[in-house]
Amino acid sequence: MYYKKQRPLKPLIRYLMVVGGLICVALGVIGIVLPLLPTTPFLLLAAYFFLRSSQRLYRWLLTHRVFGSYIRNYIHHRSISKGVKVTTLIILWGTISVSAYFMREVIWAQILLLVVAIGVSIHVLSLRTMPSNNES
Repeated sequence: MYYKKQRPLKPLIRYLMVVGGLICVALGVIGIVLPLLPTTPFLLLAAYFFLRSSQRLYRWLLTHRVFGSYIRNYIHHRSISKGVKVTTLIILWGTISVSAYFMREVIWAQILLLVVAIGVSIHVLSLRTMPSNNES
């Protein structure tokens, strides 16, 4: 496959992409516990920023003991393991339920939470399932 060689980035652009990648990683980690903040898109965006600005940070993200195999499988195979799917859906619906309980006086917020949960569930379930022993 032919890839167009990219020109080196200017130092300021490279710096901004590294900072953007670090912010995306932070938002992705926060998104693990906040139901309306998605984790996967932020981690994928961080991978994009790091790929173009810092090979060291890109390798760190793809070899991270928690996120590494998850991101690699998503990028390379557009799949996640069955365990990740189940865990994601349990955490998603658990945090959405708790949030909806605390928002019981604000019906529009509960509807928004439900729509987000359904949308994320559809996306997660639409991904191919990779056997757990093939995570790499």
